[in-house]
Amino acid sequence: MRPEPSEPPQTTTANVTIEGERFRMQCRVTVPSGPSRLSDLLPLARALSDAVVREACGAVEEMGEKISCRKGCGACCRQLIAISEVEARRIRDLVEGLPEPRRTEVRTRFAEACRRLEGAGLLEKLRATEGCSDEEYAALVDTYFRQYIPCPFLEEESCSIYDERPITCREHLVASPPEYCAKPDPEGVRKVRLPLRVFNAVTRWEVPPTEHFLGRWLPLILAPEWAEAHPEDPPPKPGPELLRGLLAQLGR
Repeated sequence: MRPEPSEPPQTTTANVTIEGERFRMQCRVTVPSGPSRLSDLLPLARALSDAVVREACGAVEEMGEKISCRKGCGACCRQLIAISEVEARRIRDLVEGLPEPRRTEVRTRFAEACRRLEGAGLLEKLRATEGCSDEEYAALVDTYFRQYIPCPFLEEESCSIYDERPITCREHLVASPPEYCAKPDPEGVRKVRLPLRVFNAVTRWEVPPTEHFLGRWLPLILAPEWAEAHPEDPPPKPGPELLRGLLAQLGR
């Protein structure tokens, strides 16, 4: 006797307009109608980020410049990579889903990075980033980069989880020679200015209001540790309600 085929999940489709400084983007998005978690809508947040980045890249090229980020240039993969809480749980799941021996290898990279950060006196500071001021954040970024610790997913100077890379990584682009990015004091680096950053919206998505522009974030290097201590997403809400929440944060 064959099992009854399960009905496809109900979805809601909406036309969305996103506006920023000298920027207007219209798109059509589909989300689950029923109870959903932030992780269910994370692919949508990534897609919105990618769309904004494409618009920004097009504007750069119209001015006669080119994005210099390429496969094999891993300087930015040694920076302090700030991620949102929902992305931390996704990274936890990603690592746990790896086959052996790769899973153990990646776990070892995370552990080694934390050992080096502890030796540099940075680990506890990175564990207490909530409420971090802009000046404190800038100091952390500079000190972290000087440790030259590669992201655990960096392999042969390229991202081994490119399709799953955090939104911060998607939104970090430069239009200057790659060698400038590898210097601790990168004079001459021309960062691509985005009309809006989806990352900032995601860090404030379904979390208590905060005055700080980064909302709630944590370093990628602490994602498995943090996710183990905070294993669950916030309670489910209807997909359209979560979408409205994300769009509201994008409009701030």
